Amino acid sequence: MTETGASPSILSFTDSSIDQDPQKSLEELTKALEERPDDAECYCQRAYAHILLRNYNDAVLDAKRSLELQPNNVNAFLRKGEAEFHLQNYTSAEDTFKQGQKLNPSDTTFTIWIMKCEEKLNVSSKAEQVMVADLSPKYRHDWYQTESQVIVTLMIKNVQKNNVHVQFSEQELKVHVTLSSEESYDFKLYLLHAIVPEQSTFKVLTTKIEIKMKKTEAIRWEKLEGQEQPDIKHFTADATHRYPSSSHYTKNWDKLVVDIKEEEKNEKAEGDAALNQLFQQIYSDGSDEVKRAMNKSFMESGGTVLSTNWTDVGKRKVEVNPPDDMEWKKF
Repeated sequence: MTETGASPSILSFTDSSIDQDPQKSLEELTKALEERPDDAECYCQRAYAHILLRNYNDAVLDAKRSLELQPNNVNAFLRKGEAEFHLQNYTSAEDTFKQGQKLNPSDTTFTIWIMKCEEKLNVSSKAEQVMVADLSPKYRHDWYQTESQVIVTLMIKNVQKNNVHVQFSEQELKVHVTLSSEESYDFKLYLLHAIVPEQSTFKVLTTKIEIKMKKTEAIRWEKLEGQEQPDIKHFTADATHRYPSSSHYTKNWDKLVVDIKEEEKNEKAEGDAALNQLFQQIYSDGSDEVKRAMNKSFMESGGTVLSTNWTDVGKRKVEVNPPDDMEWKKF
């Protein structure tokens, strides 16, 4: 070790001296690096001090810096591998030890560490096989929307694009992901509103799968999922008016829907509800040109203009035009 007040000499630091007082060695090596920031050996020795103090992430960083300055530093490969091993990054640790072994094949230290890594990896592999056999893995998904699109994100990492198959239909999304030769993941959604399949796309990133679906109408979705539409061909003739139930009772659902629609028709809407009802009626009864005009004006104006005149809006971009007492902002 060095004397108080003296500039530390790299040659005065050995593994045994660092073993005796790793904290003091760490402090002195840090001071030395302030004077000699490009000293590869100093970084390597500080990495060893970090390992003794269980600062494994810092040890990896110091060892990497040492190798950047001196790519053939055998001890730096050893320290980096040790730190990665303690961080349970066994694959990376094994690769690091093998690189160090190439530089010094006669050093049995690397051989011992490689065997330790292989043992840990074999245990992990067996544990993963048991988990795959017992459980079907589930992956988290999220979604958000813009005026014209609905974006669904599947949180699946490191998937190859050719292993991802996405199928779009008017109101359904299906995703099949091949994770390995023995494992796959299927994701299926029945959407709240219709989409345009031909204008819907997906992108495979390193951390996720991003799916963009084009809305058929520029309306805000209250939620992502809707009711699954029954396939009529699966029902018998006398069962077309009935839906499956877990109970022994059945209902005439078609009649119930008619009754509900009649109640909604007779119910008098007020305020914003009445206005929305009016717009919906205009859109429903309108011609193709009216619908195009309403869609184009609503989307281009950020929801501040709703025109039915296609002759007018068809030849220009509809500008944002909020009410006098309001300010328009993108969401």
